[in-house]
Amino acid sequence: MSDSDPREELVELLPSLRAFAMSLTRNRSAADDLVQDTVVKAWSNLDKFQTGTNLRAWLFTILRNTFYSGRRKRAREVEDGDGVLTGQLSEKPAHDGRLLLRDFRAAFDQLPDEQREALILVGASGFSYEEAAETCGCAVGTIKSRTNRGRARLAELMGLTDDDAMEMTDPATLAVISAGRIATA
Repeated sequence: MSDSDPREELVELLPSLRAFAMSLTRNRSAADDLVQDTVVKAWSNLDKFQTGTNLRAWLFTILRNTFYSGRRKRAREVEDGDGVLTGQLSEKPAHDGRLLLRDFRAAFDQLPDEQREALILVGASGFSYEEAAETCGCAVGTIKSRTNRGRARLAELMGLTDDDAMEMTDPATLAVISAGRIATA
């Protein structure tokens, strides 16, 4: 990014890290824990960060790797089998696109992890395909494919056509799905 102090940049990137963590965990508390673990790991390994490189990509990679490492450790656990915790999550305030947003969330949750991850990185977080591929440790073509398939599947699950109006006020959600409507045309 720049030659500024990475510790200051790290603080500025916390909201983006939390958004990415929320997309992976689907739980506010778990997302906060994941961001905290990421910051602790990054802070303790700050000497390994190469000044002048992309701090955001480095942090997102740490967060992603931490998430999947924890997931592998808990592979046989069921955290919220009866849906009690999910039922306690708060909703966004009512607005014109509330029902569409609810449908989007339900459809988004049905996507495979790799497609959700690609859509969040490329669509909502503004990563280039190259940055997303580096973060995920895969080829650029793989990210493009995951993004395209995820967008197409979202449109299918939501029953959207190219003529449908998107009445969402959430720019990140709109970014994830709108490019997919172009790609499926």
